Amino acid sequence: MSRLLYRLGRAAALRPWRMIVVWLVAVGAIAGLAAAFGGANHDNYRLSGSGAQRASDLLTERFPALSGADARVVVHNPSGPVDQARLTAAGARLGRLPHVAAVDPAPPGKGGATALLTVRYDVQVTDLKPQASLDLLKGATADLRAAGYSVDFGGQLPENVTAPGGVGEGVGIAVALVVLFLAFGSVVAAGLPLVVAVAGLGVGVSGITLLAAVTDIATTAPTLAMMVGLGVGIDYALFILTRHREGLAEGLAVPEAAGRATATAGLSVLFAGFTVLLALCGLLLSGIPVFMTMGFATGLVVAATVLSALTLLPAVLGLAGRRVLRRRDRASGAVVHTDAPMVRRWAGHVGRHPWAWLLASLVILLTLAAPAVGMRTWPSDASSEPTSSTVRRAYDLVADGYGPGANGPLLVAVDLRKVNRAELPAIQERIARTEGVVNVAPPQLSPDGSAAVLVATPAYGPQDKRGPAVVDRLRAHALPDGAEITGLTAIYVDLNRRLDDRLWPVIGVVVATSFVMLLLVFRSLVAPLKAAAMNMLSIGAAYGVLVAVFQWGWGATLLGLPHSVPVSSFITLLMFVVLFGVSMDYEVFLLSRVREDWLRTGDARGSVGSGLAATGRVISSAALIMVAVFAGFASDPSLVIKQMGVGLAVAVALDATLVRLVLVPATMALLGRANWWLPGPLARVLPAFDPHGSAEAEDERTPVPA
Repeated sequence: MSRLLYRLGRAAALRPWRMIVVWLVAVGAIAGLAAAFGGANHDNYRLSGSGAQRASDLLTERFPALSGADARVVVHNPSGPVDQARLTAAGARLGRLPHVAAVDPAPPGKGGATALLTVRYDVQVTDLKPQASLDLLKGATADLRAAGYSVDFGGQLPENVTAPGGVGEGVGIAVALVVLFLAFGSVVAAGLPLVVAVAGLGVGVSGITLLAAVTDIATTAPTLAMMVGLGVGIDYALFILTRHREGLAEGLAVPEAAGRATATAGLSVLFAGFTVLLALCGLLLSGIPVFMTMGFATGLVVAATVLSALTLLPAVLGLAGRRVLRRRDRASGAVVHTDAPMVRRWAGHVGRHPWAWLLASLVILLTLAAPAVGMRTWPSDASSEPTSSTVRRAYDLVADGYGPGANGPLLVAVDLRKVNRAELPAIQERIARTEGVVNVAPPQLSPDGSAAVLVATPAYGPQDKRGPAVVDRLRAHALPDGAEITGLTAIYVDLNRRLDDRLWPVIGVVVATSFVMLLLVFRSLVAPLKAAAMNMLSIGAAYGVLVAVFQWGWGATLLGLPHSVPVSSFITLLMFVVLFGVSMDYEVFLLSRVREDWLRTGDARGSVGSGLAATGRVISSAALIMVAVFAGFASDPSLVIKQMGVGLAVAVALDATLVRLVLVPATMALLGRANWWLPGPLARVLPAFDPHGSAEAEDERTPVPA
């Protein structure tokens, strides 16, 4: 593999424009196809086998008017009751809008000052243009605002209108430029990793749009994919660029340096990227389509960035020549120092006092992880939006006028082919007597009379921790066979429990596959076990910080949230998979250099210092860039992306400091040669990989032309 990558990198550097043109054509063609044939993103939360899904399927089959998207128009008069004639006229205008199947008025809220109109569409929200449809709703209710009423919008359609993105990407790219320039002292060297990462993103994101034409892709999947792709794309290019500069410093010609960098650091990038892809495959075990598509989308972008780093980067390195070095180094031929003496001295210091530093770092990580013991996971809703948002104002008005449970009504679907219609009054009475239910509307029959639906209003909002108990009591004591519950709270209950059930199997598979991958790469039993344990520590600490910031509310207002919120149900599973893969990037890159030096010198302890010295600067720069990229996404309006950004930034920062600079040298100093222990029988059956590309290059080293 090293020899193949060497040939690829050297050929691209020798004839750079060929590869650059190939990439330009590929990016343009895929972007053009995406614009012409790409699909819209759609959240598919289908939970096969769950009670809420069975009820939803029955409603979709028997109640066509309930199968499409919905919007809630909340009207409030601060000075008295809402005029019913004006409200009726507005309802008629809403009913004439495109794709509106019905407009359901609710009884006046508390004191008559609040009124609620539920607009039901005959198509799914992905078949509508959310912003244009919201503008139509605003136009149809303009007379109400002209009369002095406040009009706000909630429900599925308004909640799918997202704020323009780009802030996270912009922050990440700006910080990356600064860090790269400070690290390399060259504008050209600073810009190359960004060019390569953006090219990979262009192909990957366009591929996601094409994929959306044939399958459901979650609405947050492209943002998550860009967040991860931008971070790892810059890092992968940075690893190869650093090795290329080392080759130039040793006197290699530009094509030779590019070839050897691709054969060495490029091979580490290939293994690191493959490890990320293996981790993302763990999302397939969730059994939830929205998670599976997040894995597909992110994996597509990661694969594109790996391909860009291995093919496009050597070409632009060949085109840039020696301009990737500082100006004074190019002019004087001075030695380029790629080693980090301070990191070498630090590694030696930790190696001389391993137990003290090991215990100190463990205390810090475990302290940060402690809040995770009390983590409460729950999907987010409109109550987590800032008060400037119309969906948040609509949520608050409904809660004030109709009670908090009106924001999450429970729909009881009854299959009258299995339940006698005469039992409906008794079912309604049992529901009304259930603790936590404040109101039950009379049953509505489907057009063909084969099903009925009863709308129950709970006493608690969708995020209230008492809500799941109401759903459980209804299912256990109020409903016969042939009846089930759906609605926002019921769906949240089933989704949360499904995720809890799948979390540990996913963790087990991700850890096991990563262990096997590192076992093959480094031919060691200890190194993969140690890597998995350290990754679990940094991920646990990130979970703890999420609980403190969001659930305890220590930083919620700084992040634009109105109050403390639970950790999103999506986060625990999604963040573990992404973080485990990303953390392995640094593990592969660092241990490749350590093992390379150990095989050359046989000095188990000294090789740790040499490996850290060779990689410390680039890993620190890469981590700083990735932290900036992830932290930039903390400004995203989506709570899932916001929490992902904070969690990933914290975990990467801890991984690059406490883990790589303290735990790794301390544990490797304690273990010594045992770091690379592999039982003889296992060594004979495992294939031999060369993770650091030590195979000899085909061409002899050639001096730099004068």
